[in-house]
Amino acid sequence: MNIEYLQKLRDNPTMGRWQNIPIPISEITQLEALYNSGNPFPKALKELLFLAGGRCIVLDYGATNSQQHLQEWVRQELLENGKVFSRPFYAIDVYDGDYCIFLYLDEGDNPPLYYVYYEDEAAGDSLPLRQIQPSLSNLINNRVQRVIEGFNPF
Repeated sequence: MNIEYLQKLRDNPTMGRWQNIPIPISEITQLEALYNSGNPFPKALKELLFLAGGRCIVLDYGATNSQQHLQEWVRQELLENGKVFSRPFYAIDVYDGDYCIFLYLDEGDNPPLYYVYYEDEAAGDSLPLRQIQPSLSNLINNRVQRVIEGFNPF
């Protein structure tokens, strides 16, 4: 796969004792069928999964054992708290069981990122979601750079 957006992640597959673990294109295609009605994922998301869908040095996939498990876990948490999205989305990071970072699958090849708290009380306010980054590549590249500089990516 030609890497257009996540070159820093491609060029830094390991950081200390941590290593990116990719998933195969066939698994990405299955995920597209499950979560985007068979339509292709945004290019930046496909690159992320291809480079680090199994484990990523700058994202937290939680206590899940696959991308499908991560997506099901996030959707269950949202559903249990009365949150349903009408647009196709994909979670890329979870934080301590409180919220997830996700992207909508219909916002271009390098979509903006949002976060949503599962429970509004945990957010300290009633806003269900907020945009946090202008693009997926912006978050990944910034976090990789932080690690290169010796800082925690989060």
